[in-house]
Formats: sequence, structure tokens, C-alpha cells
Amino acid sequence: MQELQHEAVNILIVEDNPHDAELMIRALKKNKLANELFVAEDGEEALDFVFNRGKFSEKQTHQLPKVIFLDLKLPKLNGLEVLKEIKSTPLTRSIPVIIVTSSREDPDIKAAYDLGANSYVVKPVNFEEFFQAMDKLGFYWLLINECSK
Repeated sequence: MQELQHEAVNILIVEDNPHDAELMIRALKKNKLANELFVAEDGEEALDFVFNRGKFSEKQTHQLPKVIFLDLKLPKLNGLEVLKEIKSTPLTRSIPVIIVTSSREDPDIKAAYDLGANSYVVKPVNFEEFFQAMDKLGFYWLLINECSK
């Protein structure tokens, strides 16, 4: 399932559930929104990828993702820890980070926004609704939203 494009990743998906990750990829590719993406299966891998460290230290380029879809409940480092590190560094602070999670807990929502999340989306349980939500998120964050260059 994991697609590895080191040269120009548009979207970083940080998701430990392979079914959710696959559905996200399918929704984004349906409208040709995600030609280049990378799926990190835990928080540590996501940060290694973003900051060119660990197994990604040999990457030839360091092009930052245009958007990050981040789950909160991840192995190794949770989504809030990942978000905190991304938003605390000038190099990566302006990358839009969209929380895509099953948690509707107000403390999670508040913590995510306090740490700099750009949006917070609760994963719809229904397959079709989840697919449509990801399609709309990809469309907005990659085509409508203007990012800093």
C-alpha cells in the first residue's frame, strides 16, 4: 500500500490503520489530487520523513509535503506529539496539518488546535461518507487553499 516518492511528496498521510490509509489514497487519487504521496504508519516514521532523519536521512531532496493528514492515535509517537514538533520548527510550521481521527473528545480537539492544527476532522464511520470527506479535504487543501512557497 505504501507509495514512496521521495522527490516531490504532495501529501503525507500518517495513519496506522491500513484500511483507512487505503481509502484516503483512493479518495485522493479519484480526482487526481495525490500524484505523489507517502504513508507513514507511526508518528516516529512521519517525523523522520519530514525532517530527513533515520531511514530517510539519505533522501536526495528535502521537499516538504504540501499538506499532512494526521491521525491522533498512532504507535510510537501520538499525533499530538507529531503535530507539536512540526509546528514548533520554522521550516515546517507553515505546512497545513489536518487531523483526521476517530476521536470526538473535546480535550483532543482543543489540544490539536492549541498546537497549531489547521483543521480537525472526525472520520465518518460510513465508508461512503469517509470517502467523500477525504475527497473534499484533498480538493480543498491541494487546489483551493494557498500555501506558503
